[in-house]
Amino acid sequence: MKGLIQRVKHASVVVDGETIGAIDHGILLLLGVEKHDTTAQADKLLKKILGYRIFGDDTGRMNLNLQQVGGGLLVVSQFTLVADTAKGLRPGFSNGATPEKGQELYDYFVAAAQKSHDPVATGKFGADMKVSLLNDGPVTFLLEASAER
Repeated sequence: MKGLIQRVKHASVVVDGETIGAIDHGILLLLGVEKHDTTAQADKLLKKILGYRIFGDDTGRMNLNLQQVGGGLLVVSQFTLVADTAKGLRPGFSNGATPEKGQELYDYFVAAAQKSHDPVATGKFGADMKVSLLNDGPVTFLLEASAER
């Protein structure tokens, strides 16, 4: 399971002309689910995201996490994040979860996030989404949770 996190001043998701999820200061998470992922990886990744210290303290050093600053979390499904781009000029998607498994783990992740943090906003799994953000920094990290890590 992969999560691309971006520290943002604000972010939102629009589907069919309607804003369905928005946060102010916080983290925009693009979440990619791979075919061998489990709820254990989802739990591991969520714990890492909520505890990842990417927000500035009083001295400007990245020492604070999302929960410490009371920021929002916007979770957006991102199938292309798990693409294999090692060869050729076209991405391969054989590592990606099936749509059914992807939605199941995405929904699980969102529910777990909502139990652990507030506020949590979301996109819509499988939809054509328009994501807007103001990256703060810019600060962007690719986090992964696998069975071995």
